[in-house]
Amino acid sequence: MIDTDKIPAEFLAILEEHFKGLTDEIVFPPPVFEALRGEIIRYDVESTTLVNRFPVLDEHLNPYGSMQGGIVAAAVDNTIGPLSMLVSPPNFTRHMEMKYGKVVTPDLGYIYVTATFIEKKKRQLFFEATVEDSEGNKLASAKSMHWVID
Repeated sequence: MIDTDKIPAEFLAILEEHFKGLTDEIVFPPPVFEALRGEIIRYDVESTTLVNRFPVLDEHLNPYGSMQGGIVAAAVDNTIGPLSMLVSPPNFTRHMEMKYGKVVTPDLGYIYVTATFIEKKKRQLFFEATVEDSEGNKLASAKSMHWVID
């Protein structure tokens, strides 16, 4: 089921068009996106880019007071994943490589994940993502390969 209250109108129209007749069979946004309190900020059809925002929450901090790397990776996966739904038939993450550059601390408030579809080769989909703060400072980056399900 598509939660129309949590999706920007322009993005909702694209989802409904892409999933004609299947909107009751998918859960969007996915439960893990909700658990991370993610927000869809922008989708650009021409550049196949999706931008999501995630808060830096106390429950996501490691013992040093910064956001756990796995939570940062989950935010990336929860941006690339929805983008993959728009550019391909059903698929799954086969490989994701994260590179961390700076710590994510609570004073940042939010992280912004920008995911871009790069290309499709047979059943493989390639994506890149960056994680930034609200001022555009790069915190991490990722590359991901998805596999289209037969």
